[in-house]
Amino acid sequence: MNNNLTLEQAKLRVAELRRKIRHAAELYYNQDAPEISDFEYDAMFEELKQLEAAFPEIDVPDSPTHKVGGAASEKFEKVTHPVKMGSLSDVFSEEELQAFLTRTTDALTEYGIDPAEIVYSVEPKIDGLSVSLTYQDGRLTLGATRGDGTVGENVTENVRTIAGIPHVLAEKLNLTVRGEVYMPRDAFTRLNEIKEENGEKLFANPRNAAAGSLRRLNAEETAAAHLDIFVFNYQAGDLYADGHKPDTHGETIDRIRDLGFHAIKIQTLTADHGEVLDAVRQIGEMRSGLPYDIDGAVIKLNSLAQRKIAGENPSTPKWAAAFKYPPEQKQTKLIDIEVNVGRTGVLTPLAILEPVQLAGTTVSRATLHNIDIIRERDVRIGDTVIVQKAGDIIPEIIGSVKEKRNGEEKLFEFPEKCPSCGEKLVWDDGESDEAGDETGALRCQNPACPAQLERGIIHFAGRGAMNVDGLGPAIVRLLIEEGHIRDAADLYSLKKEDIAALPRMGDKSAENLLAAIEKSKSAGAARVLYGLGIRHVGEAASEGVMNVFRDVEKLFDATAEQLAEVQDIGEITAKTIVEFFELPETRTIVDKLKNAGVLLALPELPENDGQPDERFAGMTFVLTGTLPTMTRDEATAIIKNHGGKAAGSVSKKTTYVLAGEEAGSKLTKAQSLGIPVISEEEFLKMLQ
Repeated sequence: MNNNLTLEQAKLRVAELRRKIRHAAELYYNQDAPEISDFEYDAMFEELKQLEAAFPEIDVPDSPTHKVGGAASEKFEKVTHPVKMGSLSDVFSEEELQAFLTRTTDALTEYGIDPAEIVYSVEPKIDGLSVSLTYQDGRLTLGATRGDGTVGENVTENVRTIAGIPHVLAEKLNLTVRGEVYMPRDAFTRLNEIKEENGEKLFANPRNAAAGSLRRLNAEETAAAHLDIFVFNYQAGDLYADGHKPDTHGETIDRIRDLGFHAIKIQTLTADHGEVLDAVRQIGEMRSGLPYDIDGAVIKLNSLAQRKIAGENPSTPKWAAAFKYPPEQKQTKLIDIEVNVGRTGVLTPLAILEPVQLAGTTVSRATLHNIDIIRERDVRIGDTVIVQKAGDIIPEIIGSVKEKRNGEEKLFEFPEKCPSCGEKLVWDDGESDEAGDETGALRCQNPACPAQLERGIIHFAGRGAMNVDGLGPAIVRLLIEEGHIRDAADLYSLKKEDIAALPRMGDKSAENLLAAIEKSKSAGAARVLYGLGIRHVGEAASEGVMNVFRDVEKLFDATAEQLAEVQDIGEITAKTIVEFFELPETRTIVDKLKNAGVLLALPELPENDGQPDERFAGMTFVLTGTLPTMTRDEATAIIKNHGGKAAGSVSKKTTYVLAGEEAGSKLTKAQSLGIPVISEEEFLKMLQ
């Protein structure tokens, strides 16, 4: 931090830091799509704290430094935590860590405690999503995300799918514990490989993949993510049936493990400050070899009584700190730069590297984003480059080592023609999207480009869109090569013999795939819109547009002004949608989808004479299973548009459970509580 700032300069810097931190926090906590590394975020956060301490007159109650985590999502029922879920103060150097240890030990020594009895626990800081788990009479009754530390999201049904979380304890205890849900590195790698094959945006790191998976409305999707947990803290209640109260953190962890929870096994207990520093270094050295991601080490008092004496700051405990490790960087050779064509025609450069070990994996490819990044970082083919993992997982080149050049390095230039179809490329001038990011790019505008066609169909059939189970990239590629499909709508005209004749298929596989394609016809209008692969239009935007326009075909007559009035739809996205529906190819594909029987419209809403329809006011609905003609998102939108509330789990406060095929544990719980269960047909009758 610059200690020579004037008050006016400090005000400007603080305003800039708060803006950047809020934007980064929204992407990280609520959208699970970070743009910067944790290290960069933590550094900005620490600078802001120091400036507010140096200039108290510009500190304000709503500063990011006084808040914890993100806000609870409207998708889930909000719950108040029985014990506040706070965060930790960060330290970035051994000097800062030593200062924390000295400060804490001195404070307890002044209280009359022998320094030899002031023991610290040093553990890895798991990079995941913090949750609290509450048990009543030994049964899991609530799983909640941290949210803002006081109010979180009820994700009980989803946490039931996670390894390491027992549904029933061996003893009938009333207990709340806290843990970190994470995605193992192997599971993350597999997930991103699938997303890359589908031409989808990759998760930046396992933490955000875990957060995105845990906060799925469909618990089955959470289960498919293979999440795990490390429970690291006893929050409230009884750990023992006889009422025994533990004295130390170490004892609580042992007891938590005995009760069936997964708990971290790497732990050092010591009163020696030098040994604390050694333990932090050792965790840093083993970091790359762990099967899960960590972003630091946690140092905290072992004695629960000493913690009470040390006390709390407004948003962090005084008895604990998190040591943050910087991203690991390595040097290697840039062998070549390949160009990939995405499903929207954008050309993306990919660096081919001499393999190098980085953060626990062998890296041979790295993203270069776009031509501007290549020029800005002065990266040339043949350079020795510096590679790190953004968010500790996605390899990226952050610069070149110019002093190692020998004159044989070559400047990179994009090809003049599309490497997939050979058509001339067009530069799409940079324009700011709703997030303020430049979207200029080199683009292939040929709608019949094989690379775009393949990735576009994979996207259309993907989980977030039509969810055609069993239609992977290899099958799509074969169907295109054999001339069976020329666009996504052709999937609905496939015949059994077309599929059965493909390598490694056969009659049974063909029948299963055709059944999945048939089932996808009722995926819903919002999923169809998302599946069409319109630039800037994600799942949330598709739902918002369909909740207003109700029918995909109405978008052929929609204006940019009308679309821009939809929540979360800005001018750029509105313009992109209009341009897409002006294309003759769009009319062709939508007509083919309609003729095939694909559901393109939401159910009609009843007339209400222009008055707000609040017929569901005061009611809480819980959705489970697969509905015949609408998606859960569409049903949820109808409930909210009529004044009701859609919750993620069944409780005594639930008014109705709306159940479809393959309804799971929510249906069972509703029946046990005597809560009315209705079908989609009965639900629609309530709207008439």
